[in-house]
Amino acid sequence: MNGLSRENMIKTKRKYRTMRKTFKLLALLPMTLFLSQVGMAQCASWENSEQKEEAENAHVVYRTSFKAKKFDQAYESWKTAYTIAPAADGKRTSHFMDGIEIYKHFLKSETDEAKKKEYKAEIVKLYDEAAACVKEGGVSLKCGTGEECINNKVGQILGRKGFDMYYTLNSVYSENLAVLDEAVKYGGTKSEYSVLMPYAAIAVYQYQKELIDAEKARQIHALIQEIGEAGQSDPTYGSYYLDALKNANASFKAIERDIFDCAYFKAKWEPGYREDPSPQLAKDLYNQLKLQGCDDSDALMAELKKSYEAWASGVNAQRKAEFEANNPALLANKAYKAGNYQEAIDKYKEALGGESDATKKAGYHNSIASILFRKMKKYGEARKEARKAISLRPGWGKPVMMIGDMYATSASSCGDSWNQRLAVLAAIDKYRQASSDAEFSAEASKKISKYSRSLPDKAEGHMRSVKAGSMQTVGCWIGEKVKVRFK
Repeated sequence: MNGLSRENMIKTKRKYRTMRKTFKLLALLPMTLFLSQVGMAQCASWENSEQKEEAENAHVVYRTSFKAKKFDQAYESWKTAYTIAPAADGKRTSHFMDGIEIYKHFLKSETDEAKKKEYKAEIVKLYDEAAACVKEGGVSLKCGTGEECINNKVGQILGRKGFDMYYTLNSVYSENLAVLDEAVKYGGTKSEYSVLMPYAAIAVYQYQKELIDAEKARQIHALIQEIGEAGQSDPTYGSYYLDALKNANASFKAIERDIFDCAYFKAKWEPGYREDPSPQLAKDLYNQLKLQGCDDSDALMAELKKSYEAWASGVNAQRKAEFEANNPALLANKAYKAGNYQEAIDKYKEALGGESDATKKAGYHNSIASILFRKMKKYGEARKEARKAISLRPGWGKPVMMIGDMYATSASSCGDSWNQRLAVLAAIDKYRQASSDAEFSAEASKKISKYSRSLPDKAEGHMRSVKAGSMQTVGCWIGEKVKVRFK
């Protein structure tokens, strides 16, 4: 018998009988019906097959290995069972779905690109066959034969196909998105949580690349919200839906400001504000909504603005008072501008008490000197303050120039003509001293030139037996010694 066992001979005869019957039947059928039968062959069960026993045995064998995750060992028996009866006993899609898992296992360890492409094609084909078989009624579902039952199952299969296209097959995004669109169209709010993340990620990417418009991105976002929110009531997978929705929404953050309007962000952010309506949050929310195109005429915007501005007004007043209390020099300047000169001096002295920086202290002493001299005509006190400024900041020309101005201004009331001219000499000496500070050099030179016309007269000096270069004490309040120079 050419090495054939009796069992194999029986199987071979059955196969030929089946083929003869098929050819006879096909000869009687029109071509359209033939094509229909070929399509239905991918949804055949073993119930009416002459190879039922072989299919059942192969099913049992492969399922044992499959459950143990011995996919390589399961493959041949699965192939036999799937080839004879893609729909198994007509009550399950396991031959399609198990085949997908087997090919995914092969794909994981494959390095040859041609083989990887082949495995990916097989996975896609099995998904498509499974979905088609369910739609054609080739599988009796536990939920019945109603349209909703069938659609939910088709949606589940296409959803898993879309998931694998994204995470395993690295499919073209446009094709992947089309599959996910179909999955959600069939599955509706009963779609599995696994579709949410890839659906969101692809939509965001396609929008950023200008391959879908804002309207399409918004539609996908809305569908994701419906599925995620509906799924959270599922007693088993509710938490999975919640997490998937959070992750999907995190993806949409990259484009939400581009695709959504004021109403969307109000709905998104207002509940959080209502839980804690703090003025600071009101400010932040107002600014964010303003960026999203919300108008001040909107009731929420008006409320937020009023809340923040009322709070800010009080805070600003408090901060201003605290700042001024901690910065008496600022209050001194305000008092000076208001004409309250003694108050200004008192505040500068208060500032001196809390200051350690020598340069700043010199500035405060100079300001006090200026008020005493220019506004209150208290020359002696003014000079004392100016000298304190000089001692704290040696080489600073400003207080030295001021003392020179004091001498020049009061010269005309400093005794007789001789003493008045000595006062001018004292002023010129101060201007010369100040000219060493580059900032005041030009100003000092102008004043020296101006007052040099009022130097003592040589004839008067001769009458007083005073020679050029001799030292003389200036009268009146000045009391400084000067070296005599004549015109």
